[in-house]
Amino acid sequence: MQQALRFQPVDADPVDRSEFIEQARQLRRGSEGAARGLSLTIRDLRKSFGDNEVLRGIDLHIPAGQFVAIVGRSGCGKSTLLRLIAGLEKATAGSIAFSEEVRAQDVRVMFQEPRLLPWARVLSNVEVGLGRDRASADAQARAERALLEVGLGDKRGQWPSVLSGGQKQRVALARALVSRPRVLAFDEPLGALDALTRISMQQMLERVWRDQGFTAMLVTHDVAEAVALAERVLVIEDGRIAEDFAVDLPRPRRRGSAELAALEGTILKHLLEGSEETSDL
Repeated sequence: MQQALRFQPVDADPVDRSEFIEQARQLRRGSEGAARGLSLTIRDLRKSFGDNEVLRGIDLHIPAGQFVAIVGRSGCGKSTLLRLIAGLEKATAGSIAFSEEVRAQDVRVMFQEPRLLPWARVLSNVEVGLGRDRASADAQARAERALLEVGLGDKRGQWPSVLSGGQKQRVALARALVSRPRVLAFDEPLGALDALTRISMQQMLERVWRDQGFTAMLVTHDVAEAVALAERVLVIEDGRIAEDFAVDLPRPRRRGSAELAALEGTILKHLLEGSEETSDL
């Protein structure tokens, strides 16, 4: 794995209000017991499906509370890595170790499809995310709070069939958030949304991550999305981590800025060059 490449902003405004906003958020998170996220360490992780070796020795450490994006060509092993971390698949070899003992509600996954229950109203769909705690006395109140966090408090009694695509994904996000996870994995959750809805959802994902302090891992094909959201972008190639980019840019990030465009271009160049090498084999 190569050394992380760091991208820093140029000509930063010394009185940019975003810096003070971020400091206020950090103080808020600290008072609420942030660093809620779990760190994890992966050693020589391998996964095969029959004769097909998808992951070929992943070594990786993710600090608590970090937002990591994972990009790469189709079939490179991005989603497989995410599913292994979430416990949805078993590794062929290697290890995944969290900084603390993990409970069932500590790790959640948000998929590309909302996967809502069509026979249950919105509030009940969110309560599903509580698992065994769904029978607790405060289950409904917790589900209502999660809906408020994603701006859907007024949709609690509606059926999934009447919601837009973006609203369904917000319900899915609320369902993932309701158990207050310490690790939240996103498997291309915004891929099917239109451009404007996608940007709105990106902003929402960033906000809840900053407010709650969980460790976030996002698998995406959209490099622009990766650099806009993440603190770190991993490029997976041929079942291994080929590049590790640190994104040292202030938040909120300005889409279309020279700094984001430069980093996006660097990552895309690497992906395209790797694709050309593969096609020559």
